[in-house]
Amino acid sequence: MAQTQQIISHIRRLEARLLDPTVRASASDLDDLLADNFREFGASGQIYDKVTTVKQLTLAPTFDGPRTIIDFHAEELAANVVLITYEIAETRTLRSSIWQEITGQWRIVFHQGTRLKE
Repeated sequence: MAQTQQIISHIRRLEARLLDPTVRASASDLDDLLADNFREFGASGQIYDKVTTVKQLTLAPTFDGPRTIIDFHAEELAANVVLITYEIAETRTLRSSIWQEITGQWRIVFHQGTRLKE
């Protein structure tokens, strides 16, 4: 159980890095965090792959300041695969991500953002 908690804490830190404007503006940081087969279903309804995500975020980062993760939950789906869900307080969006350990490094393979109704 302690190892699972360490993994979940590590993934939470990685997810928080993806919300950091300086990381979002860095192609090399994003390349390290996103799996090559990364897909995102954006809150806008658009579908993004890794190349498109890195290009768009480095050209025009979407966050102007830090974001607060609330209501964080993690569920181990399989060995080395974790689903996380949470809300971003400032934008009132629900987020879900699937992280997978690939060759010894945790990378995000899927992400979805959903705006909450007012």
